[in-house]
Amino acid sequence: MRLKFQFMEGDISEGLKKIAWAEKHMKVLSKIRAEFKKEKPLEGLKIGMALHVEAKTAVLVLTLVDGGADVSITGCNPMSSQDDVAEALRSMGIKCFAKRGMNEKEYYSALKNVALTKPDIVVDDGADLIFLLHTDQELSKIKVLGASEETTTGIIRLKAMEKEGVLRFPVIAVNDAYTKYLFDNRYGTGQSAIDGIMRATNLLIAGKTVVVAGYGWCGRGIAMRARGMGANVVVTEVDEIRALEALMDGYKVMKMDEAAKIGDIFITATGNRDVIREEHFRLMKDGAILANAGHFNVEIDVSKLEEISKSKREVRKSVTEYEIDNKKIYLIAEGRLVNLVAGDGHPVEVMDMSFSDQAMAVRYIAENHEKLEKRVYKLPEELDRMVAKLKLESLGVEIDSLTENQKRYLSDWRVGT
Repeated sequence: MRLKFQFMEGDISEGLKKIAWAEKHMKVLSKIRAEFKKEKPLEGLKIGMALHVEAKTAVLVLTLVDGGADVSITGCNPMSSQDDVAEALRSMGIKCFAKRGMNEKEYYSALKNVALTKPDIVVDDGADLIFLLHTDQELSKIKVLGASEETTTGIIRLKAMEKEGVLRFPVIAVNDAYTKYLFDNRYGTGQSAIDGIMRATNLLIAGKTVVVAGYGWCGRGIAMRARGMGANVVVTEVDEIRALEALMDGYKVMKMDEAAKIGDIFITATGNRDVIREEHFRLMKDGAILANAGHFNVEIDVSKLEEISKSKREVRKSVTEYEIDNKKIYLIAEGRLVNLVAGDGHPVEVMDMSFSDQAMAVRYIAENHEKLEKRVYKLPEELDRMVAKLKLESLGVEIDSLTENQKRYLSDWRVGT
């Protein structure tokens, strides 16, 4: 099944404007794009992508195209694609199968359409495309040189595949690059998750109790931004060390059973399923708001919420009201990725680094795939640091460098204090 699209000139125009705005503020990727255009490191390669199809992603697509690649792309979440950007990409000759609001069958059909282009390199977010290339009998025969993975959830899946010995090609864990998770996961998710909730509800954050489930880098960012806007922040965790860190960062830490009784806004960011369940719904107070900032829509048990609710209705765009036990609970964005379903995703300047990491990973695979084993790798540190260096340069920031004497001091164990 191939999805059919009808071009809409207005959509194309709006999409092109969004892409132009993103290009203007993605200065690191612009430098890499200029280098790619000159050197053509991806000449003759097919690249299949499954990412959130929006303006920042489009700039990455065009960077790879300028590097000589034949690119096809679809969305990595049924609700996160922006149709105007998808139309703009198609108007530029890019094979784009993304559409907002796909059902499950359409979503996997679009992934299969990308896989059927027989990509040499895969760029994924959540690992659905990589997983399909392993499990579909027809697609599993396609020879893939390597892949790069964008997010924590995808890395968890891929490391499990590596451990079981079923991974068919090497994967670069772009999510594990310092210039990705320290900035994208923390500052990007922190700002965009709160932004999505505010756009959807138009409610005040200050003075409310915000419960953040998970204190990884995404949870840290959300908690930091919620506190910065005046919220009383509670963190729930299953990891002792992260829980202790959250406590010493100044947040209240407790079980979800207790947090459910006092929370006004709940935001999940764990990468795991059923974090907020039936027992928690029943403990919540009237007017509680639920949002998910994890990649898949499994962190809030939406099916159970549907089952136990007396009634359900849409009260605002992206906000659904459920009546349960004589109270109202509000779910944002159907429990899907709140920052992209209810907002525009991460800020442009943050994705500038993440997608620069992706571009570097694709080039690295193209040039080194013969030396790589079928396992999950970190992005080489020299590429990670190069992205940081370019980012500082784009911001007009200069830093010190070690003197020769300092280098000798750090490398010679005989040197005293």
